[in-house]
Amino acid sequence: MLSVLSLSTAHDTVYGATGGEPAAVAQVDIAPCLAATSADDMDKASSACAEVIDNEKTAKADLIKALIARGALLARHDQIDRAIADDSRALQLDPALADIFNARGELWLKKGDKPKAVQDFGAALKIDPNHEKAKANHKAMARELERIGAQMAVAGKPSFNCRTTARAVEKAICGNRELADLDREIFASNARVIREAQNAGQARALQREQDDFIARRNAGYGRPGYDLKKAMQERLKRLNGADGY
Repeated sequence: MLSVLSLSTAHDTVYGATGGEPAAVAQVDIAPCLAATSADDMDKASSACAEVIDNEKTAKADLIKALIARGALLARHDQIDRAIADDSRALQLDPALADIFNARGELWLKKGDKPKAVQDFGAALKIDPNHEKAKANHKAMARELERIGAQMAVAGKPSFNCRTTARAVEKAICGNRELADLDREIFASNARVIREAQNAGQARALQREQDDFIARRNAGYGRPGYDLKKAMQERLKRLNGADGY
Protein backbone atom coordinates (compact mmCIF):
# COMPACT_ATOMS: atom_id res chain seq x y z
CA MET A 1 0.00 0.00 0.00
CA LEU A 2 1.34 3.44 -0.91
CA SER A 3 2.16 5.79 1.94
CA VAL A 4 0.66 9.25 2.15
CA LEU A 5 4.05 10.67 1.18
CA SER A 6 4.23 8.42 -1.89
CA LEU A 7 0.75 9.40 -2.97
CA SER A 8 1.61 13.05 -2.50
CA THR A 9 4.79 12.69 -4.54
CA ALA A 10 2.96 10.89 -7.33
CA HIS A 11 0.28 13.57 -7.34
CA ASP A 12 2.83 16.39 -7.55
CA THR A 13 4.48 14.65 -10.49
CA VAL A 14 1.28 14.79 -12.53
CA TYR A 15 -0.11 18.15 -11.36
CA GLY A 16 1.68 21.43 -10.86
CA ALA A 17 1.95 22.77 -7.33
CA THR A 18 0.24 26.06 -8.16
CA GLY A 19 -2.71 24.79 -10.19
CA GLY A 20 -4.57 21.83 -11.64
CA GLU A 21 -2.73 21.74 -14.96
CA PRO A 22 -1.06 18.38 -15.72
CA ALA A 23 2.73 18.60 -15.62
CA ALA A 24 4.81 17.08 -18.42
CA VAL A 25 5.68 13.44 -17.72
CA ALA A 26 9.43 12.88 -17.70
CA GLN A 27 10.60 10.81 -20.66
CA VAL A 28 12.17 7.46 -19.81
CA ASP A 29 15.91 7.57 -20.49
CA ILE A 30 16.93 4.65 -22.70
CA ALA A 31 20.56 5.73 -23.08
CA PRO A 32 21.96 3.79 -20.06
CA CYS A 33 20.36 0.57 -21.34
CA LEU A 34 21.78 0.99 -24.84
CA ALA A 35 25.20 1.95 -23.49
CA ALA A 36 25.37 -1.06 -21.17
CA THR A 37 24.32 -3.53 -23.85
CA SER A 38 26.75 -1.99 -26.32
CA ALA A 39 29.54 -2.36 -23.75
CA ASP A 40 28.48 -5.99 -23.15
CA ASP A 41 28.01 -5.19 -19.47
CA MET A 42 25.49 -7.70 -18.20
CA ASP A 43 25.33 -6.29 -14.68
CA LYS A 44 24.58 -2.72 -15.72
CA ALA A 45 22.30 -3.78 -18.56
CA SER A 46 20.23 -5.93 -16.22
CA SER A 47 19.08 -2.96 -14.18
CA ALA A 48 19.28 -0.22 -16.81
CA CYS A 49 17.22 -2.11 -19.38
CA ALA A 50 14.73 -3.36 -16.82
CA GLU A 51 14.01 0.25 -15.84
CA VAL A 52 13.07 0.95 -19.45
CA ILE A 53 11.34 -2.31 -20.35
CA ASP A 54 9.32 -2.61 -17.15
CA ASN A 55 8.22 1.03 -17.17
CA GLU A 56 4.72 1.41 -18.60
CA LYS A 57 5.53 5.01 -19.50
CA THR A 58 8.29 4.00 -21.93
CA ALA A 59 7.53 5.09 -25.48
CA LYS A 60 6.83 2.19 -27.85
CA ALA A 61 9.83 2.94 -30.08
CA ASP A 62 12.17 3.04 -27.10
CA LEU A 63 10.70 -0.13 -25.65
CA ILE A 64 11.38 -1.95 -28.92
CA LYS A 65 14.96 -0.65 -29.00
CA ALA A 66 15.57 -1.75 -25.40
CA LEU A 67 14.11 -5.21 -26.01
CA ILE A 68 16.22 -5.71 -29.12
CA ALA A 69 19.38 -4.49 -27.39
CA ARG A 70 18.85 -6.68 -24.32
CA GLY A 71 17.88 -9.64 -26.47
CA ALA A 72 21.10 -9.36 -28.46
CA LEU A 73 23.12 -9.12 -25.24
CA LEU A 74 21.42 -12.19 -23.77
CA ALA A 75 22.03 -14.09 -27.00
CA ARG A 76 25.73 -13.26 -26.86
CA HIS A 77 25.83 -14.72 -23.37
CA ASP A 78 23.94 -17.88 -24.43
CA GLN A 79 20.81 -17.04 -22.45
CA ILE A 80 18.79 -18.27 -25.38
CA ASP A 81 15.33 -18.56 -23.83
CA ARG A 82 15.44 -15.05 -22.38
CA ALA A 83 16.76 -13.66 -25.67
CA ILE A 84 13.91 -15.34 -27.57
CA ALA A 85 11.42 -13.85 -25.11
CA ASP A 86 12.77 -10.33 -25.70
CA ASP A 87 12.79 -10.76 -29.47
CA SER A 88 9.26 -12.18 -29.39
CA ARG A 89 7.97 -9.22 -27.41
CA ALA A 90 9.66 -6.80 -29.82
CA LEU A 91 8.03 -8.60 -32.75
CA GLN A 92 4.63 -8.37 -31.09
CA LEU A 93 5.10 -4.61 -30.91
CA ASP A 94 6.43 -4.38 -34.47
CA PRO A 95 5.89 -7.45 -36.69
CA ALA A 96 7.79 -5.85 -39.58
CA LEU A 97 11.29 -6.33 -38.10
CA ALA A 98 13.02 -8.63 -40.60
CA ASP A 99 16.33 -8.49 -38.69
CA ILE A 100 14.67 -9.67 -35.49
CA PHE A 101 12.82 -12.51 -37.19
CA ASN A 102 16.18 -13.66 -38.57
CA ALA A 103 17.87 -13.21 -35.18
CA ARG A 104 15.15 -15.20 -33.42
CA GLY A 105 15.40 -17.87 -36.10
CA GLU A 106 19.09 -18.26 -35.31
CA LEU A 107 18.21 -18.60 -31.64
CA TRP A 108 15.63 -21.30 -32.40
CA LEU A 109 18.34 -23.06 -34.37
CA LYS A 110 20.65 -23.00 -31.33
CA LYS A 111 17.86 -24.62 -29.31
CA GLY A 112 17.54 -27.30 -31.98
CA ASP A 113 14.04 -26.26 -33.05
CA LYS A 114 14.58 -26.34 -36.82
CA PRO A 115 10.90 -25.95 -37.87
CA LYS A 116 10.56 -22.72 -35.86
CA ALA A 117 13.89 -21.51 -37.22
CA VAL A 118 12.76 -22.05 -40.81
CA GLN A 119 9.47 -20.31 -40.03
CA ASP A 120 11.27 -17.22 -38.73
CA PHE A 121 13.74 -17.12 -41.62
CA GLY A 122 10.78 -17.33 -43.99
CA ALA A 123 9.00 -14.53 -42.13
CA ALA A 124 12.09 -12.33 -42.48
CA LEU A 125 12.16 -12.97 -46.23
CA LYS A 126 8.49 -12.12 -46.61
CA ILE A 127 9.23 -8.73 -45.08
CA ASP A 128 12.51 -8.26 -46.94
CA PRO A 129 13.09 -10.67 -49.87
CA ASN A 130 16.64 -9.32 -50.20
CA HIS A 131 17.65 -9.96 -46.59
CA GLU A 132 21.01 -11.64 -47.17
CA LYS A 133 21.36 -13.38 -43.80
CA ALA A 134 17.81 -14.68 -43.86
CA LYS A 135 18.26 -15.96 -47.42
CA ALA A 136 21.44 -17.80 -46.47
CA ASN A 137 19.90 -19.21 -43.30
CA HIS A 138 16.70 -20.29 -45.04
CA LYS A 139 18.63 -21.96 -47.85
CA ALA A 140 20.87 -23.84 -45.44
CA MET A 141 17.91 -24.99 -43.36
CA ALA A 142 15.99 -26.07 -46.44
CA ARG A 143 18.91 -28.31 -47.39
CA GLU A 144 19.15 -29.63 -43.84
CA LEU A 145 15.45 -30.46 -43.67
CA GLU A 146 15.68 -32.11 -47.08
CA ARG A 147 18.58 -34.23 -45.82
CA ILE A 148 16.66 -35.17 -42.67
CA GLY A 149 13.65 -36.08 -44.78
CA ALA A 150 15.81 -38.29 -46.98
CA GLN A 151 17.29 -39.99 -43.92
CA MET A 152 13.82 -40.62 -42.53
CA ALA A 153 12.75 -42.12 -45.85
CA VAL A 154 15.52 -44.73 -45.71
CA ALA A 155 15.59 -45.22 -41.95
CA GLY A 156 15.55 -48.89 -41.09
CA LYS A 157 16.42 -49.88 -44.65
CA PRO A 158 19.78 -51.49 -45.57
CA SER A 159 21.86 -50.83 -48.68
CA PHE A 160 20.42 -53.85 -50.50
CA ASN A 161 16.95 -54.98 -51.56
CA CYS A 162 15.39 -57.05 -48.78
CA ARG A 163 12.76 -58.52 -51.11
CA THR A 164 15.31 -60.33 -53.25
CA THR A 165 17.88 -61.36 -50.64
CA ALA A 166 18.46 -65.04 -49.90
CA ARG A 167 21.33 -65.00 -47.40
CA ALA A 168 20.46 -65.61 -43.76
CA VAL A 169 22.71 -62.78 -42.60
CA GLU A 170 21.03 -60.30 -44.94
CA LYS A 171 17.60 -61.43 -43.80
CA ALA A 172 18.74 -60.83 -40.23
CA ILE A 173 19.85 -57.32 -41.18
CA CYS A 174 16.54 -56.66 -42.92
CA GLY A 175 14.68 -57.76 -39.81
CA ASN A 176 16.55 -55.47 -37.43
CA ARG A 177 16.26 -51.69 -37.80
CA GLU A 178 19.55 -50.98 -36.03
CA LEU A 179 21.48 -53.47 -38.17
CA ALA A 180 19.82 -52.10 -41.31
CA ASP A 181 20.92 -48.58 -40.43
CA LEU A 182 24.44 -49.83 -39.71
CA ASP A 183 24.59 -51.59 -43.08
CA ARG A 184 23.49 -48.44 -44.91
CA GLU A 185 26.04 -46.32 -43.03
CA ILE A 186 28.81 -48.80 -43.85
CA PHE A 187 27.84 -48.74 -47.52
CA ALA A 188 27.81 -44.92 -47.61
CA SER A 189 31.10 -44.58 -45.72
CA ASN A 190 32.80 -47.12 -47.96
CA ALA A 191 31.61 -45.22 -51.03
CA ARG A 192 33.00 -42.01 -49.52
CA VAL A 193 36.49 -43.38 -48.75
CA ILE A 194 36.73 -44.86 -52.25
CA ARG A 195 35.63 -41.57 -53.78
CA GLU A 196 38.30 -39.75 -51.76
CA ALA A 197 41.05 -42.24 -52.65
CA GLN A 198 44.25 -40.67 -53.95
CA ASN A 199 44.44 -42.95 -56.97
CA ALA A 200 42.77 -45.90 -58.71
CA GLY A 201 45.07 -48.41 -57.03
CA GLN A 202 44.15 -47.18 -53.57
CA ALA A 203 40.46 -47.23 -54.52
CA ARG A 204 40.70 -50.87 -55.59
CA ALA A 205 42.48 -51.79 -52.36
CA LEU A 206 39.76 -50.11 -50.32
CA GLN A 207 37.05 -51.96 -52.21
CA ARG A 208 38.85 -55.29 -51.67
CA GLU A 209 38.87 -54.51 -47.94
CA GLN A 210 35.10 -53.98 -48.05
CA ASP A 211 34.60 -57.18 -50.05
CA ASP A 212 36.66 -59.09 -47.48
CA PHE A 213 34.50 -57.71 -44.67
CA ILE A 214 31.32 -58.82 -46.47
CA ALA A 215 32.81 -62.29 -47.05
CA ARG A 216 33.79 -62.64 -43.37
CA ARG A 217 30.37 -61.39 -42.31
CA ASN A 218 28.57 -63.90 -44.52
CA ALA A 219 30.75 -66.79 -43.39
CA GLY A 220 30.75 -65.85 -39.71
CA TYR A 221 27.05 -65.23 -39.21
CA GLY A 222 25.37 -68.04 -37.29
CA ARG A 223 28.60 -69.44 -35.93
CA PRO A 224 29.09 -69.63 -32.14
CA GLY A 225 30.61 -66.46 -30.73
CA TYR A 226 30.05 -64.36 -33.85
CA ASP A 227 28.54 -60.96 -32.99
CA LEU A 228 27.10 -59.42 -36.15
CA LYS A 229 26.33 -56.04 -34.60
CA LYS A 230 29.81 -55.73 -33.10
CA ALA A 231 31.44 -56.71 -36.40
CA MET A 232 29.43 -54.08 -38.26
CA GLN A 233 30.18 -51.38 -35.70
CA GLU A 234 33.91 -52.13 -35.89
CA ARG A 235 33.80 -51.97 -39.69
CA LEU A 236 32.03 -48.60 -39.60
CA LYS A 237 34.54 -47.27 -37.07
CA ARG A 238 37.42 -48.40 -39.28
CA LEU A 239 35.91 -46.66 -42.30
CA ASN A 240 35.18 -43.43 -40.45
CA GLY A 241 38.29 -43.34 -38.31
CA ALA A 242 38.58 -42.72 -34.59
CA ASP A 243 37.21 -39.19 -34.96
CA GLY A 244 34.05 -40.41 -36.66
CA TYR A 245 34.76 -38.93 -40.08
